[in-house]
Amino acid sequence: MSFLEFTEEQNMVRDMARDFAKNELAPHSERWDKEGWVDDEVIAQMGSLGLMGMFVPEEWEGANVDYISYALAVEEISAGDAAVGTIMSVHNSVGCGPLMQYGTEQQKQKWLKELASGRSIASFCLTEPQAGSEANNLKTRAVLKDGKWILNGSKQFTSNGKRAKLAIVFAVTDPDAGKKGISAFLVPTNTPGYIVNRVEKKMGIRASDTCAITLDQCTIPEENILGQRGKGLGIALSNLEGGRIGIAAQALGISRAAFEAALRYSKERVQFNVPLIEHQSIANFLADMQTQMNAARLLILQAASMRQRNEPCLSEASQAKLFASEMSEFVCSKAIQIFGGYGYLEDYQVERYYRDARITQIYEGTSEVQRLVIARALKELNF
Repeated sequence: MSFLEFTEEQNMVRDMARDFAKNELAPHSERWDKEGWVDDEVIAQMGSLGLMGMFVPEEWEGANVDYISYALAVEEISAGDAAVGTIMSVHNSVGCGPLMQYGTEQQKQKWLKELASGRSIASFCLTEPQAGSEANNLKTRAVLKDGKWILNGSKQFTSNGKRAKLAIVFAVTDPDAGKKGISAFLVPTNTPGYIVNRVEKKMGIRASDTCAITLDQCTIPEENILGQRGKGLGIALSNLEGGRIGIAAQALGISRAAFEAALRYSKERVQFNVPLIEHQSIANFLADMQTQMNAARLLILQAASMRQRNEPCLSEASQAKLFASEMSEFVCSKAIQIFGGYGYLEDYQVERYYRDARITQIYEGTSEVQRLVIARALKELNF
């Protein structure tokens, strides 16, 4: 369904990701969904292909590709398995990203090669039980004592929380400073006091480990602070554009998988002596599904192009994420409708696609937050 011209490198990245998703992900996605875990060797393979350090320079063992290549790759991987798309997107955008942008040379030397190569996976510990969209309302505390930071608190909805070897943790270092009192820290997950309380049982993307984390007297060296003290909220928000582009691409990949399954079924299933696709109501479903997917793709590529040119694109990324995520639920719902009763059964993949798609309207900023961001940008427009 390609209707845009890409560079040779972008086509190579897309085709490589598509082949990997088709051969190494899709055949195992049903099993991973039931087991709640993706095989470790699969993530290692992705690292060797450059999919786990896509923006990282080659000197740090990264692939160093552009944002359009990244969006294309996330779409393909998510079409093969949405949970793997989550692991990849989180690791690239809010794992490698902050370390590459704010890390010291020593921190990069210690961690960035491991992350970019996929030998280590990162998690992003920002959300707390009482602080979701309100990211500045953190209760986790970090106290500097005798040259070490001591962290105490709870984190919720931490993607890669169990799989990760490195957690980027946000904590309050100066309680009286408000938004300027939050700092970011690099916490190896084998540090005593970093505790995975539970792996959440979720509606969808079940093979991506989403965890509740407790930090109980978790003690790390003073040099493990990431960036400047008090700049943590800025670090957390600095990768919103890339993160939202990634989730939009994930939503598109899930939608495409559902659409392709529904299209195949509509050509094979015969009702009233003709294939389903010959019935106008079904044909209309498919036409609307493809139109919305193509519109989402254009929004994603626009935001990715702006990000690549270092242009501010928070509104554009939010538009892409908002439209693609809500489109994804629509497309997956119509896919189930086309399958009829069979679409409601676990034996058919469209049931899983629908479950996987639903989260894309919530994480990396809910649809309500995206609309708020877009509306704020509109206030700055002059005609």
